[in-house]
Amino acid sequence: MEILNFSPDEIRVFTLILIRISVVLFLFPILGSPVFPPLAKMGLALIFTFVLFPVVKVDPALFPKDAVQTVILMVSEFMIGMLLGLTVRFLFAAIQLAGQVIGFQMGFSMINVVDPQSGDNVSITEQISFWIAMLVFLAIGGHHILIMALVDSFSIINVGVFTIHAGFAQKIIALSAEIFPLGIKIGAPAIAALLCTSAAFGICAKFVPQMNIMIVAFPLKIAVGLAMIGVCFQIIIIVERNFVSDFSDLLHNLMRWMAA
Repeated sequence: MEILNFSPDEIRVFTLILIRISVVLFLFPILGSPVFPPLAKMGLALIFTFVLFPVVKVDPALFPKDAVQTVILMVSEFMIGMLLGLTVRFLFAAIQLAGQVIGFQMGFSMINVVDPQSGDNVSITEQISFWIAMLVFLAIGGHHILIMALVDSFSIINVGVFTIHAGFAQKIIALSAEIFPLGIKIGAPAIAALLCTSAAFGICAKFVPQMNIMIVAFPLKIAVGLAMIGVCFQIIIIVERNFVSDFSDLLHNLMRWMAA
């Protein structure tokens, strides 16, 4: 088959694959960033489509015949891609929460940077935690599992069909409920160390009122926080390894709950 010699059915199948892949890639944490050039996103989506086209089997009869069916197809594929990408964002949200709490206790609540992912102002420790988590996710092959699940989605979920069963809603609620506890567990060493440091300076201020606690405490809390963040990074690696080990089963279960 020549690239420039597609039959009408092959063009329809190529378009259906491209729609789903584009939605998932555009909603992935890094690729969904406004700083990632749109042309690069489109090129990457086309590359993935060309790679997956020979192995993905899609019925060309599913191609929409009119504008209404096209809109339904786009909405269905958008919901599927959004919910698949949401599972990854739950993990990163917990890690960012841990970084934000640590930064607040270190005194970095007034020192914010612009997050290129969302355009919002976030703390430095939150931003560092996010990028460390993203690098670890890519290093242990989490993106490979997402791509394989994307390939399997064409055999599990029919193109243009989107339903939500009861188990799906319960699983999403359970995942979202784990964000806060997981974030506290990840940042627990730094949070505990900084809490003890603050308590120690509070006692010093009571017994040695002549000491300027603000001047002494601020650099020391930064040093303690930075040292303990290194311990938290080790926890991030462990948490992500556990998450990735179950990531494939999680995605396949979610896709089965979205299938008609």
